Amino acid sequence: MDSQLKTARNIAIVLAIAAAVYFLPGGGRAASTFAAALWVGFGLGIGYLAVRLYRERRVWLYGLGDRHRALLYGGIATGVFAYVGRARMWSSEVGKPAWFVLVGCALYSLFLVYRHVRTY
Repeated sequence: MDSQLKTARNIAIVLAIAAAVYFLPGGGRAASTFAAALWVGFGLGIGYLAVRLYRERRVWLYGLGDRHRALLYGGIATGVFAYVGRARMWSSEVGKPAWFVLVGCALYSLFLVYRHVRTY
């Protein structure tokens, strides 16, 4: 099949789906369901990546020691928490500086772990 024909076919498929979402009753709900399913798949992919990285780097992680491993996990968890709560925290006057403090603490803890790893 010619590449231009494949491209035209793919564009027609995307346009047909967009038209179905726009013109059919309940199309928006179907699109929301599909988007939710995509986000679940994305979350599962990130979880699988985390498990894979843990299995590949297990010796390195335990070589950090308890203190720096806790800093690493805490920094990652704080970063995720700040990312997830960003919109809500930025909507209040107290939340804006608190968000910056959380991000700063997360970055500082990751920097401490990086500095520890780079020392001989």
